[in-house]
Amino acid sequence: MSHKRIPKRKAAIAAGGVMALGAAAILLPDAGASQDGASDDAAAAPRTLSATDAPDLASQLAGLLGEAFAGSYYDSENRRLVVNVVADDGNDVVARAQKAGAAVREVDNSMTELAAGARTLRARAAVPGTSWAVDPRTNRILVTADSTVTGDKWDRLQSTVRSLGSGMATIKKSAGTFKTFASGGDAVFASGARCSLGFNVTAGDGTPAFLTAGHCGVAAGQWSDAQGGQPIATVDQAVFPGEGDFALVRYDDPATEAPSEVDLGDRAVAISRAAEATVGQEVFRMGSTTGLADGQVLGLDATVNYPEGTVTGLIQTDVCAEPGDSGGSMFTEDGLAIGLTSGGSGDCASGGETFFQPVTTALEAVGATLGAVGGTGGAGGETGTGEEAGGQDAGGEEAGAGAGHGAEDASGPTPAH
Repeated sequence: MSHKRIPKRKAAIAAGGVMALGAAAILLPDAGASQDGASDDAAAAPRTLSATDAPDLASQLAGLLGEAFAGSYYDSENRRLVVNVVADDGNDVVARAQKAGAAVREVDNSMTELAAGARTLRARAAVPGTSWAVDPRTNRILVTADSTVTGDKWDRLQSTVRSLGSGMATIKKSAGTFKTFASGGDAVFASGARCSLGFNVTAGDGTPAFLTAGHCGVAAGQWSDAQGGQPIATVDQAVFPGEGDFALVRYDDPATEAPSEVDLGDRAVAISRAAEATVGQEVFRMGSTTGLADGQVLGLDATVNYPEGTVTGLIQTDVCAEPGDSGGSMFTEDGLAIGLTSGGSGDCASGGETFFQPVTTALEAVGATLGAVGGTGGAGGETGTGEEAGGQDAGGEEAGAGAGHGAEDASGPTPAH
């Protein structure tokens, strides 16, 4: 489904023109039920939380518990936040976490130790085709190697993991190959490349813009909403590889209306604000190639070693993606903007891993706010839209609106699913 840009009117270059058959076709209206707060008399019992409320409690407990905090994740079946703590005999961190409403689990590995393990991996085993992220559900570092990691590279990775000590990390093999996919959201094109728009934003000077993948932003400076069409937007900032995979692309016409929503093809999901991801959280991705797909957050602060270089600070998920989805939106059913599609392995037939750039980090880095200029979004203008996406990718197919993967670029890497 094609979404045309109409300056000075509602420009619904919204996220997701193509519906993925059989993959998260419906966003349940009551899935993000509001929090059922526990009574004061039952302060030690885990609170019933929505996935939307869990990140806020996790952030509060991270500050409250300090070095004893060892990560957290959302238990969607029981609708509660599980917090890992490293407890000494003389402290009361377990009681404090329980009083705050979390389900508490005592673990061996602290966040400091896990972070040190990740630094060791970066120093000794940062070969293309590898990734790692902290998995709070196992209290270990989850190390993944794609199909290209063989021979000496595989031996080096295994040796490095063993050097971390027993119980610190696990390795798994991925059948696919880590790569970027330059498509997403509503399709955007540039010199034979195609990407997806992630979320519409307001730039620091008050003009309309959108976020997409950084590997799309470094592939071309100007983007069109039609293959071979006139440019409608120009890259302002782009980061890839390095500390993220994100780009800010400004609309050339300052009167462009950029609504805060993700277009699902037959309807739109209003985006209210940006939010941090939580392990265990259910998320949705919209892409130009595969449409709507869903899955769970598996790890945070992930490091991915793409052929083009290392990218840090990503979100690891089991959401599928394919070429043409890069830059596209990852969001929740109740309208929280979570991520921008970066890359991964696999496809929507066999599955795989997909990594996303956190929206909160991208907004802070480029000095933008989520949503349209003077729009009606969440507080503080943090409204997100999944309209036009910019990015790189080869191929002439239209990318799905909002969030998703990018199509492969004939002259370079395939943007992440």
